[in-house]
Amino acid sequence: MSHRSSLDSSVGSSIASWQPREKPQQLLEQDATSRALSRHETAETLQTMGMAKGTPLPDVVAPTYAADPVFPEEYTMETPSGVVPLAQLESLGRTVTSVSKKGEKPHPSEPEELHFVTFVTGDPENPHNWPVWIRWVYTIVLSTLVVCVAYGSACISGGLSTVSDKYHVGNEVAILSVSLMVLGFAFGPLIWSPFSDLYGRRAAYFVSLGLYVIFNIPCALSPNISGHMVCRFLCGVFASSGLCLVGGSIADMFPAETRGKAIAFFAFAPYCGPVFGPLVNGFVSVCTGRMDYIIWFNMAFAGVMWLVAALIPETYAPVILSKRAKKLRKETGDPRLVTETEAQGVSFKDMVRTCLVRPLYFSVTEPVLVLTCGYVCLIYSLLYAFFFAYPVIFNELYGYKDNLIGLMFIPILIGACIALLTTFWCEHEYLKLIKKKRPAPEDRLLGAMIGAPFAAIALWMLGATSYKHLIWVAPASSGLAFGYGMVLIYYSLNNYIIDCYAKYASSALATKVFLRSAGGAAFPLFTTQMYHNLGLQWASWLLAFIATGMIIIPFAFKRWGKMLRARLGRADYSIDAEPDTKEIPELEDEMDNV
Repeated sequence: MSHRSSLDSSVGSSIASWQPREKPQQLLEQDATSRALSRHETAETLQTMGMAKGTPLPDVVAPTYAADPVFPEEYTMETPSGVVPLAQLESLGRTVTSVSKKGEKPHPSEPEELHFVTFVTGDPENPHNWPVWIRWVYTIVLSTLVVCVAYGSACISGGLSTVSDKYHVGNEVAILSVSLMVLGFAFGPLIWSPFSDLYGRRAAYFVSLGLYVIFNIPCALSPNISGHMVCRFLCGVFASSGLCLVGGSIADMFPAETRGKAIAFFAFAPYCGPVFGPLVNGFVSVCTGRMDYIIWFNMAFAGVMWLVAALIPETYAPVILSKRAKKLRKETGDPRLVTETEAQGVSFKDMVRTCLVRPLYFSVTEPVLVLTCGYVCLIYSLLYAFFFAYPVIFNELYGYKDNLIGLMFIPILIGACIALLTTFWCEHEYLKLIKKKRPAPEDRLLGAMIGAPFAAIALWMLGATSYKHLIWVAPASSGLAFGYGMVLIYYSLNNYIIDCYAKYASSALATKVFLRSAGGAAFPLFTTQMYHNLGLQWASWLLAFIATGMIIIPFAFKRWGKMLRARLGRADYSIDAEPDTKEIPELEDEMDNV
């Protein structure tokens, strides 16, 4: 059988359900819309638009469940006709056999040639074409959603005594209310990431945040500590959509070369959101002494963001184009009009592979990723450690209650805001650099190299100033350095992970989210005891020793990163890898064995 016949037969069952009652040709003769759609791109027009013969790496927001894409540009490029025949892609040298689903039996019929649907030139439905001010408004709203979710995780830390008083439990048990919600952040993406790929980001936000708002009610009203803890964990699972999808939503709206500044807001939000927890609820705790008031405030914030997020239109290009292709098939009766995701299909095995197996596989085969995620995990964990170190330090030294302790977190916010401005400069330097040479993942490490010393300095300073004879300004000022360092480190390393694992960016980021959330959940469980047993100075200095040792990571990766990825990694998945590398398909074979 010829190459084309093999392809046609392999995709037959994928489009069999779309066969119209009348022959497509009859409808083409009757319907003016169909006649207009008979225009499509040719190999010449595609090359004129800059399409290369080799298959480029997919954009970071492209679907990852199906086989290697034939047309990864489908969701980011615009064509005059909005239709690209599969035959024209094959003439450019694309490997079209990857459209067929693995293990699928050939369909006995010979279906029409597939035509992939794209955005048309100047398409108003393309998020890249929305007015700049609209995209930035949506960016601010979505970043505020991340702040809301992160705030919810730490809201109880401003009033742990209210949990202890209501349920008659010790401080150690009350801390679980924070840890369990953060732990929910690690498992929620396993649900919401595939959900958004299938139904869109807007639907995922509406469903998940609606459940998050509802489950705040039993958190506040539960008659026992067990019910409260279970609901806090479920709140983490439901709210995690804000952490795992917002970065993608922002990336949906900006082309790759201009999305850096917008993503910086996303890097800022999950690290500043938790700081508002003790800052706000310290006053609620002191003024009311009631835990349910803390939850009601959180529910109100979440409810407002749920309604606001529901007003943001769909940004995920694969879902937008899938709806368009479905509408065009209905209007024209032409089953050839599909998106590549529809042609390939999505199976449960693909979802498990992408969301669960591949991140675990990377965690044991990619030392560079593990070290990078470990550093992100440390910084995130230290932030949650501050929530329980500050009450010990400022209560023992100065006798402050929750309300004044919450004010001590303001310097962290100030440092983070300064870091946000610095990320704009880092992004400007990166854009200047890639104009001179081919970009490499290590070019993203500038921010981490700047921020890494500040996180360590903050902890050394906190330990050295934790004495009663020093004014409260001294230990509180350490938050300036920590807030500055943590945002720069996260912003830089997040981009580094994406560029190092460009082909499987979503899986690499899933590894990061799991490790980060696990660390954020674990540190609160022992921070208070550590400060009581080691003393205010040595507890901070122990963490400072660890943070100091981690400073070398961004500098070492900057100098030897490419070599380390080549020698220690299973394959080179980065943006600067050769396009025809042979190691990547071997990953899929090993994944099948796993």
